[in-house]
Amino acid sequence: MAEIAARIQQLKQEKNALILAHVYTTPEIQDLADFVGDSLGLSRKSADASVRQDKIIFCGVYFMAETAALLSPQKKVFIPELNAGCPMADMADADGVVKLKNMHPGAAVVTYVNSTAAVKAVSDICVTSANAVDIVRKLPQQKIIFVPDRSLGAYVAAQIPDKEIILWPGFCPTHHRILAEFLARVKAEHPQALILAHPENNKNILDRADFIGSTGQMQRYAAESAAKEFIIASENGLLHRLRTDNPAKKFYPVTPLAVCPNMKKNTPEKLLNVLENETNLVTVEQLTADKARQAIQKMLELS
Repeated sequence: MAEIAARIQQLKQEKNALILAHVYTTPEIQDLADFVGDSLGLSRKSADASVRQDKIIFCGVYFMAETAALLSPQKKVFIPELNAGCPMADMADADGVVKLKNMHPGAAVVTYVNSTAAVKAVSDICVTSANAVDIVRKLPQQKIIFVPDRSLGAYVAAQIPDKEIILWPGFCPTHHRILAEFLARVKAEHPQALILAHPENNKNILDRADFIGSTGQMQRYAAESAAKEFIIASENGLLHRLRTDNPAKKFYPVTPLAVCPNMKKNTPEKLLNVLENETNLVTVEQLTADKARQAIQKMLELS
């Protein structure tokens, strides 16, 4: 592993490449990255004009690499594993979104970034779990079509009861494997621990949480809180970042089932292969890219 890591560090300098990683990737990948973050943080980093590297190696799932390509069209974006997909993103299709919009004229299509470029292209604006509530609140439309995550959409609807939120029936399989009985068991074992939950969870998890937020928001909350113990109701890759940044605090997973298999497809060996051979280039058809980019840029402007 040490030899692979050293070779990666050497090649990223030679190839002028920036390595980005989502907090749900493996600890090995996170430790090799130049920047580790949630979807909003990674979007901002991808769009940052001050970043001098002309190549981005995106360790995450495919829609995230697509988003980086949309925001940095002048750069080459690669992904270590082309088959690192997102089941929730695949639950929505552009034709279906257009049909739903035609059924609700005047409604704004608000699309979670966990979606394909094609779906983003037929959307009015994108959101992340960090900014969804604020952005929906700022929109002038009273009727919102929220795509594709019904759990995040329901959470947004609960925070903004004066707006009508029409939910697309998608969900995150990983977060929906976090069950209330698992949470109750861990809480009984660690009664002093605060529960931090991602809004992709089911309502019966969110109802028990002391704090609800994106992965980045959970990181900030844990760092700033006086509490010393936390139960993390999210994908278990987040625990590595939390433990690294807060060595004096304790973090507990809800269940070993809270693992995204697609995020774990990013390995140091695959990262090295991409750097050596510049394979797995991520591209988006131009017309789709232009329309999808507008939805993402609107999000960044309102964030």
